[in-house]
Amino acid sequence: MNYTEVLIAPILSEKSVTIKDSQNRYTFRVNPKSNKSEIKKAVETLFKVKVSAVRTANLPGKLHKVGRHEGYRSDWKKAVVTVKAGQKIDMTDLPK
Repeated sequence: MNYTEVLIAPILSEKSVTIKDSQNRYTFRVNPKSNKSEIKKAVETLFKVKVSAVRTANLPGKLHKVGRHEGYRSDWKKAVVTVKAGQKIDMTDLPK
């Protein structure tokens, strides 16, 4: 799998920005088929930083209703990546 296929998008919620500032952790939406070692290599290669830890979570899709029609959103996976002290990732420079 290509490194740009592993990382889909950064997650910029209030909680993720707080842990980014206080604990040097960055949150990404990742490919559900990727594992921790692939995520670590992708972040280190694309952003030129050293990763000390990767935590992942598989999240189920939520029920979505529009009028009388209903269905489920897709299941997805997120990764919280801890970067070594003194290093930073610019979240706006995620390659497409």
